[in-house]
Amino acid sequence: MTAVPKIGILTFHRCINYGSYWQARALVEGLRGRGHDAVLLDHHCEQVNRVEWRCAFQPLLPQRSARSDFPFYKEKARKIIDAVDRLPRSSRFSLHAPGEMDRYDLVVVGSDEVWNMRHPWYGGKPIFYGAGIEAGRLASYAASFGNHDASEGLDQAWAEKLRRFSAISVRDDNSRSLVREALGVEPALVLDPCLQFPPVTPEPEQERERPYVALYGHNFPDWYGDAVRAWADARGYRIVSVGYRSPYADEQAIDAGPDEFSRLIGRAAAVATNFFHGCVFALLHNRPFAAVSSAYRSNKVRDLMRTVGAEPHLTTMPGDASRIGDLLGTPLDPGIGDRIAALRRQSDTYLAHALA
Repeated sequence: MTAVPKIGILTFHRCINYGSYWQARALVEGLRGRGHDAVLLDHHCEQVNRVEWRCAFQPLLPQRSARSDFPFYKEKARKIIDAVDRLPRSSRFSLHAPGEMDRYDLVVVGSDEVWNMRHPWYGGKPIFYGAGIEAGRLASYAASFGNHDASEGLDQAWAEKLRRFSAISVRDDNSRSLVREALGVEPALVLDPCLQFPPVTPEPEQERERPYVALYGHNFPDWYGDAVRAWADARGYRIVSVGYRSPYADEQAIDAGPDEFSRLIGRAAAVATNFFHGCVFALLHNRPFAAVSSAYRSNKVRDLMRTVGAEPHLTTMPGDASRIGDLLGTPLDPGIGDRIAALRRQSDTYLAHALA
């Protein structure tokens, strides 16, 4: 009998963030569901942990969170970390000493912003470029450079590290351009793992007495928040802010765990967000949504909308406020689902090649 190859997945699985958790879970469970012996590579760094926890308690900076919210943010963080600890993981090793890892036949780097040189605490960590990893092969799945814009290029020292990869895929056009210019190769464009390996759709709304808008994100521009608030008020809908305190919300579900996050998005009448995975989960659960661009997430949200054919759902300026109500109140164009289905087949083709 042929031995099943050992696959390690290198990503930001310990970020205290719903999107980071779900993309890691979706990828490891998706590969295991296809018969692969896949685990998350459980890297550890005390400095990164301290920064993560500081960010968890003060996620709204430069606006400071009230101390009265700390217990809710702590509970949210504990739920995410506990959920991570239930996922298939390798033995722990230092983020700065990849040689401590067990040996794997294949290491898959991604998803998330694993190649973002501007990430505030993971940026520039050589391990995510494959440095020091002893493995039979390296490949990426849905890797992203985040807000490191293609116009800035990629230093050749980092590009040379990526030449070790036998297969490269990215999740956005910005990252595709960076790889193309740096390596002279055309990387595959694939879906985020949450769309490629979708979790179970939640049951219909049963727990709330009337429909609600799920608000996911923070530091929304006033014109956007006011438009969402006006649309909800006109229909008697509540606004539930998921994971963060928001002045626009009637209910603050700050301490929601990752499963509750998915349920709250899936049961909402509509979704308002400025986060990448807010858009992903609205698409996943086929919920009407209106996204607004933010400086840090502009590349990845813009490119996601373009990739799945949902460009009208992204708003960027005060003049777009008049469109928000229509976006929140109109079912998604079936063509978006068709495009996602086609991209799943495209992603499957890449995975069959990369994992062979």
